[in-house]
Amino acid sequence: MQNFEAKIVKASSLEELEEIRIELFGKKGYFAKEFEKLKNLPNEEKPKVAKELNEAKNALHILLQSKKDDLLAQAIQQRLEEERLDLSLFEPRELKGALHPVKQTLDTIIEYFVALNYSIETGPLVEDDFHNFEALNLPKHHPARDMQDTFYFEDGKLLRTHTSPVQIRTMQTQKPPIRMISPGAVFRRDFDLTHTPMFHQVEGLVVEEKGKVSFANLKFILEDFLRYMFGEVDVRFRPSFFPFTEPSAEVDISCIFCEGKGCRVCSHTGWLEVLGCGLVDPNVFAAVGYKNVSGYAFGLGVERFAMLLHRIGDLRSLFEGDLRLLEQFR
Repeated sequence: MQNFEAKIVKASSLEELEEIRIELFGKKGYFAKEFEKLKNLPNEEKPKVAKELNEAKNALHILLQSKKDDLLAQAIQQRLEEERLDLSLFEPRELKGALHPVKQTLDTIIEYFVALNYSIETGPLVEDDFHNFEALNLPKHHPARDMQDTFYFEDGKLLRTHTSPVQIRTMQTQKPPIRMISPGAVFRRDFDLTHTPMFHQVEGLVVEEKGKVSFANLKFILEDFLRYMFGEVDVRFRPSFFPFTEPSAEVDISCIFCEGKGCRVCSHTGWLEVLGCGLVDPNVFAAVGYKNVSGYAFGLGVERFAMLLHRIGDLRSLFEGDLRLLEQFR
């Protein structure tokens, strides 16, 4: 017995201790053999020997468990030492993430309009022809549909080409007054330096009782918004055409690269086109059942704003995940 006690005390690993346990208490171990011998002893000796065996068995079991606890504690301590972190050490470089420039620009745009009590409205990416075209004064075979470069599905559904359908859905479910923006992804069949098949827009809509809003209100809001985004720039409105607004205008800012003097970016005109706007066409109000109202709408490309703000030359680089570009926005 003393031999087993010594072996337990000297065990240096849990694996070695497990071998001793099997040697003592296994089905073919020391105590199994000793208890097997009891049947060959005289009956008067069996109780005494059995008692001695049980006492020895319990003592060795307690010793074995105590040694196991010690070895477990040592293993935990060793692992803690191996995995210990020196919290006094530090990384000299700040390895931190940042918002993607498109997301960063989108958040800045949203913050401006939310501060003016505009609500944020969203809608489905897969639209029907009515919400994407017809309700926006773009009937079938209208030539302006060719400008949209639409992705169609076999069932006639399509990937929305602008976020204007959200304006239609909002007017169908809410009564004036409405003051909203609809940020989100849109899709068109186009891919070059300044176009990608998927990009982001923010469109705005304000609807009030007839006579309460005018082009002057729209002009004031957009001038303030563009100076909020680009600093002290000149803003001009040029007559244009959009099926869903009348009158319509395209909005330019003085070139932020050359300060209006003329450069390659602005094609030496001194101006950069940034968004489109206008008063909502009466046919759009008729499509949603609105009467005796007036309103204005505007729309802009988020990637266009991000490229100007961060001096990015190729729109496609915003979607390629190139760390050499993204690391600049930490």
